[in-house]
Amino acid sequence: MTSLKTHSIFLISAIFRVGLILYGEWQDAHMEVRYTDVDYLVFSDAASLMASGHSPYKRTTYRYSPLLAFLLIPNSFLSRSWGKFLFSASDLFVGLFIHIILKQRKVPEDLCTYSLLIWLFNPFTFTIGTRGNCEPIVCAILLWIVICLMNGNVLQAACWYGLIVHFRIYPIIYALPIILFLDPCFFQSGVKPLLCDWTSDQGKTPQINSEVTDQCDVWIAFKSIFTRSRILFGLVSGSVFLFFTGFFFYLYGWEFLHEALLYHLTRTDPRHNFSIYFYHIYLNYERELSILEKLISFLPQVIVQLVLVFCFAKDLLFCFFVQTVAFVAFNKRCMNLHSSKSSRQTRPGIRLYLTHLVESCVFMLDLLLGQVITAQYFVWFFCLLPLILPWTNMKLKWQGLCCILLWIGAQTHWLMWGYLLEFKGKNVFLQLWVASLFFLAANTFVLIMLIRHHNYSPVFRRHAGSKTTLKSE
Repeated sequence: MTSLKTHSIFLISAIFRVGLILYGEWQDAHMEVRYTDVDYLVFSDAASLMASGHSPYKRTTYRYSPLLAFLLIPNSFLSRSWGKFLFSASDLFVGLFIHIILKQRKVPEDLCTYSLLIWLFNPFTFTIGTRGNCEPIVCAILLWIVICLMNGNVLQAACWYGLIVHFRIYPIIYALPIILFLDPCFFQSGVKPLLCDWTSDQGKTPQINSEVTDQCDVWIAFKSIFTRSRILFGLVSGSVFLFFTGFFFYLYGWEFLHEALLYHLTRTDPRHNFSIYFYHIYLNYERELSILEKLISFLPQVIVQLVLVFCFAKDLLFCFFVQTVAFVAFNKRCMNLHSSKSSRQTRPGIRLYLTHLVESCVFMLDLLLGQVITAQYFVWFFCLLPLILPWTNMKLKWQGLCCILLWIGAQTHWLMWGYLLEFKGKNVFLQLWVASLFFLAANTFVLIMLIRHHNYSPVFRRHAGSKTTLKSE
């Protein structure tokens, strides 16, 4: 009966998504405001070019991996909605992987069901795939990497991680927690890691990560940082990333490197977005930003990320979640490193690209932490939210409801000013920036509440005698 209930949930959610895709086709044909995401049209045009034997980068504003265009080639001969069905299927796979992860941690069936419903019937998530956004693919692969790590399959996890970082650069922020997660106390040659099961007292008394302040464990971690699992994961994931990047560079040359990677390093965008930095960029768009200004926007993100990683890395899913919330909340547009703004028609020379590559080594973290905040990026942490709820003692009434209403209210407040600016042409940049500050405060408050009410629960427990063995070494 329980199995039938789970199957029914997936069946209903699948039918619901098919209905939304069909409705989207009708709305696109009959209404002024299109349901389909404008990026989906870009994806489809690039896929059509690739199907014809041309470079997908002949489509203006296509700045993604060629893999995405390759996946959408059936758009040209099957249906223009093929990609939407693919993304929605990935959306369902996210739900499946959420269920698998929770069942492996021995979470009760009712909590598994509630967590599954939070993902599958969340309006922020089911509209993303049905409108034609590719983020569900990234979410699905990320959760599959977690499943591989939980099963001790480091090699497969590394392969998928290298692929997803090539496909969508932002998962690189998870590299450090994964490396710390591959603790030799848990990952031993020929032995499957031992999972920590959920217990009924998980949601009652908050627990603190004592390992963070355990000097002996910290010293052991530094001594054993270069382990077989960590080296294997780093080498394999890096090789996969370089293979795909090198292969597509061979096929499409500097055009691929510029549009898919280097473009994101050199662009600035004064358009409004949720970031608190957009107004400063808008006011100083024609002026080169100073090193101090770049550091002021860069350091808070790095400091927050490092603190969260070193505090929660062993509780990997919660670490991913708080990292992603902080990543989105403190985000900004990537600041340009050159005052010149080359157009797409002007092909940059090799010398300029080498300059970009050298500077990217210095500003790589700024690049990785420098995307604009848009609503679709909320999906990045929504796919992780159902996986941490069984370990929280926050009650829906009233603390949980307060956090939900505050977050939605802050976003709605921002959208009101965004609407007045974008559609009514009113000069409300200052009000919109204040709304961005309020939205940042709301995200920060919700993040703090979630951390305070979370019960720290490492994914793995130690093998018998592992700590003693490490100390003796």
